[in-house]
Amino acid sequence: MIIGCHVSFKKDCLLGSVKEALDYGANTFMFYTGAPQNTLRNPIDPLSTLKAKKIMQENGIDINKVICHAPYIINLANNLDEKKYAFSIHFLSEEIKRCEEMGISYIVLHPGSSVGIPREIALNNVVYALNKVLENNSSVTILLETMAGKGTELGCNLDEIKYLIDNVVKKDNIGVCLDTCHLNDAGYDMTDFDTFLQQFDTMIGISYIKCIHVNDSKNPVNSHKDRHANIGYGFIGFSSLLKIIMNEKLREVPKILETPYIGDSNTDKSRIYPPYKFEIAMIKKEEFNSNMMEDIREYYKKTS
Repeated sequence: MIIGCHVSFKKDCLLGSVKEALDYGANTFMFYTGAPQNTLRNPIDPLSTLKAKKIMQENGIDINKVICHAPYIINLANNLDEKKYAFSIHFLSEEIKRCEEMGISYIVLHPGSSVGIPREIALNNVVYALNKVLENNSSVTILLETMAGKGTELGCNLDEIKYLIDNVVKKDNIGVCLDTCHLNDAGYDMTDFDTFLQQFDTMIGISYIKCIHVNDSKNPVNSHKDRHANIGYGFIGFSSLLKIIMNEKLREVPKILETPYIGDSNTDKSRIYPPYKFEIAMIKKEEFNSNMMEDIREYYKKTS
């Protein structure tokens, strides 16, 4: 099982990310190379990267299964403001260069939002931008994330994902990141994942799936809300998510948790704690822990 979660990326770059992932019991992880809402970026520290790779090697973490996530501010779908559109293309290119510096093979990307232009034009804007970015790139694969369909975001159905992939020239540098919460909210039944996977394989090809964001959903299927829930605490449910994680056809695909942090209590959110250590343990045991929220609060209150 290749299971991990979202971790932070600070001044010590990849080194801190690896240590955090190991603390959670993960054997892979996902990170942003800086805050996802802005352009502020620290230089990549080669020494820190070298140390991180050594620790990964010692602990059985395959760097080829580690995932970077592109920042939210990138929108390749809308070109009404030519400067903003050009900035998105440039900034994605820069993020890919940062991945190359660290030896990271995959970067997850939200396809973008049309925001006032026809979806057909927006899809073609994404195609143009992807081809532009991938022109001089050979080592990093962009993974298009399946989206929930909130607002005007693209990639909320397999037809749009297929269109983007079909029109990207460098097929070896494009792939897909499935998100279980997004798929549920977009209208795909994650309690019948085998049927969905067959549909995906027929339309696009299962080999394009390079990452899965494993998240429960706070809303029922087809809600278009995009509100993640902790594993087993949402509408998809623990057993359905476990079947996705354990699916033999996707055994070599890294699974990444992006679930909500837990507040001090049900009412007090002044302090929040990461759930990943407990969710990963629960998944490994293949047994739902109905007392997980309290276990998390107790653990972090004792260790803080």
